[in-house]
Amino acid sequence: MMKPNLLLIPALVSILFSCQEGTQDSHNTDGLDSTALSAITEDAYKAHVVKLSSDEFLGRKPFTKGDTLTVQYIEQQFKDLGLQPGNGESFFQEVPLVEIASEPKNKVLTFKGELGTVSANHLDDYVIGSRRLQDDIDISESELVFVGFGIVAPEFDWNDYEGLDVKGKTVVALVSDPGRYDKSLFKADTMTYYGRWKYKYEEAARQGATGILLIHETEAASYGWNVVRSGWSGPQLELVSEDDGASFAEFEGWISNETSKKLFQLAGISPNIIEDAKKPGFKAVPLNVTTSVSIHNTFRKSTSNNVIAKLEGSKRQDEVIIYTAHWDHLGVGEPVDGDAIYNGAIDNAAGVAALFEIAKAFQSAQVKPERSIIFLAVTAEEEGLLGSAYYAQHPIYPLNKTVANLNMDAFSALGATKDVSVVGIGQTEIEDYVEKSAAKFGRIMKGESDPTSGGFYRSDHFNFVKAGVPGLFMGAGSELLSTDTADIERRREALAGRYHTVADEVDENWDFGGIIEDIRLFFDIGYTMSMESTFPNFKAKSEFKELGDKRLGL
Repeated sequence: MMKPNLLLIPALVSILFSCQEGTQDSHNTDGLDSTALSAITEDAYKAHVVKLSSDEFLGRKPFTKGDTLTVQYIEQQFKDLGLQPGNGESFFQEVPLVEIASEPKNKVLTFKGELGTVSANHLDDYVIGSRRLQDDIDISESELVFVGFGIVAPEFDWNDYEGLDVKGKTVVALVSDPGRYDKSLFKADTMTYYGRWKYKYEEAARQGATGILLIHETEAASYGWNVVRSGWSGPQLELVSEDDGASFAEFEGWISNETSKKLFQLAGISPNIIEDAKKPGFKAVPLNVTTSVSIHNTFRKSTSNNVIAKLEGSKRQDEVIIYTAHWDHLGVGEPVDGDAIYNGAIDNAAGVAALFEIAKAFQSAQVKPERSIIFLAVTAEEEGLLGSAYYAQHPIYPLNKTVANLNMDAFSALGATKDVSVVGIGQTEIEDYVEKSAAKFGRIMKGESDPTSGGFYRSDHFNFVKAGVPGLFMGAGSELLSTDTADIERRREALAGRYHTVADEVDENWDFGGIIEDIRLFFDIGYTMSMESTFPNFKAKSEFKELGDKRLGL
């Protein structure tokens, strides 16, 4: 899953600690607990990141040996930290999943029209699969219809499927949403859930489409074709459903931007149709092109695990604050220069290791948290936020007693910044806590640098949000503290392009000091919440405000 980098914090805190050594009171006037914050150390953190992202863990893919090794490692760290099991007497919450390996029987996907044919090569030009638990998917001569963004959004007066019957047909849709291109539409350049590929698959199925093909465009998707290729090829995981996937479209996939241009040319339609689709009142267009799809599926049902631990509060034990980080990555995939292990150091060994350091800080706090703190390492984020989805659907702690979710995913190793970026700013009252805690560290809060990427809908906090629980996802700021421009550019170039590649490993280009200060900020936000009796909610203009009110009985 695509997500932005996370924030970093200035060295001001380290100076503050040194000034406080030898004093009896570990809290300064800003309310920072220096003893707790000092428990978060670079050496311990780095050791965990290096270990979890080593080749030994085989890229931490669920249903593999790497799965077993990873959850055992996390369980042992939770035990060593003196935390209690988070699920009764167990540190595990079983997550029933099905692994589906979809292989097109013919590697060349052919589109046929009156003007001829267009051929697309598997992986290079298209990816395709099915989430239906049946051995074979055979679709003959399915008609293609271009449905613009493939969105039905009454609140934005937008319906790409209006008056359209797509039963038995294959819809072709754009990624993102209209607000990216016209700030008077939707939420301007802040992507909504309607812009996400997952929504478009869901809506196509609700409309009765046989299949759906998304047109990849790097800027709109916020990632390149290589991410589509690595993420949507090979075995895929899905939560086990009662209908064995019958509610999904028979096949789902992507085509490259170049392939889409050839497809429109084959249909005899001007490429200007893309621009037309971005405007209100667009009507879906039949392409008078057909394609046939044959897929062979192999599947197996099994379980992966969320790993969960608890530090019990001193007063209101039934009220919980949940820190999350996903432990999974992409496993072993296509070799690149002889390396086939997708180690996932930034994404997200960095987040899991932060759980351990924050737990140490809470254990070391001079005044223990009044609310209980839950540490939840979730599975199968890369497969569609599945582990957190299962927890939200089967919560161990009542959602109406869950204060907030603080999610850590893909820390930035670039360097310390003055500002902190809240992904999806304007959504929740957790932002008020971020602003206050950031000020303690001499920082300021801002919105994300690229709201068009839809980061708010792309990590595990979103499943809590959909259940009415405010969730926080913080991103890296843009105001780097370093004035060494040459070093910044060298580091930026060295760290660029690692997302979902075999290059996501720990090396000399990482700035661990900045990440450590970032983790300290995460701790202070949760610690502050843990000492209060109020429950943050969604902000008035959030589309999730009604869900939040319902959860709180308002």
